[in-house]
Amino acid sequence: MLYYALVFFIVAIIAGVLGFGGIAGASAGIAQILFFLFLAFLVISLIMSVIRKV
Repeated sequence: MLYYALVFFIVAIIAGVLGFGGIAGASAGIAQILFFLFLAFLVISLIMSVIRKV
């Protein structure tokens, strides 16, 4: 999931440089959503790992 967030971020940067503002904004939004989903799953995974060890 972090890989896809990075891919969308790179697409957003390239589209922004080439002048495609709409595509750049959409790609940046998708990258942001995927990044925060990754962080949420990481925290949940860490919590579950701590609970499982107890």
